[in-house]
Amino acid sequence: MPWTLEDYPSSFKNLDEVVRKKAIDITNSMIDEGYSEDRAIPIATSQAKEWYDNASKKEIDEYESSGKPTKRSDAGKKYDSNPERLEEGEQVVSHEEGWAVQSTNAKQASDVFEKKDEAIKRAREIARNKGTKLTIYNQNGSVQEKESY
Repeated sequence: MPWTLEDYPSSFKNLDEVVRKKAIDITNSMIDEGYSEDRAIPIATSQAKEWYDNASKKEIDEYESSGKPTKRSDAGKKYDSNPERLEEGEQVVSHEEGWAVQSTNAKQASDVFEKKDEAIKRAREIARNKGTKLTIYNQNGSVQEKESY
């Protein structure tokens, strides 16, 4: 079920309005990617609060004024169901535009960052949320570090 500002999980009711909106967006995206609502809701709540704590006033204001959370429908789902992607570890690899974050067997990156430490931070967040592994590679392709969550 796609959540909206009018219809959202009861656990979101005490969140600040902009945090609630962000949590709804994150929850809807996670559900589109195959997460169950039971897993997506607490993860999205945590990530929305973290985003709010770390975002600049300008970012928060821009997000708040950007309208309603992204409306999703079954017709627009990016993935039918991709549970195997949830079991894969994350990796940070060299990319032509900086450093990429991607699932182990993914054909393309989920995120690309200019700085390696930004990519590592995002990959750790994803790996922790999925309870999987993180492999960080050097620019030459050798393994720099492995972590398990």
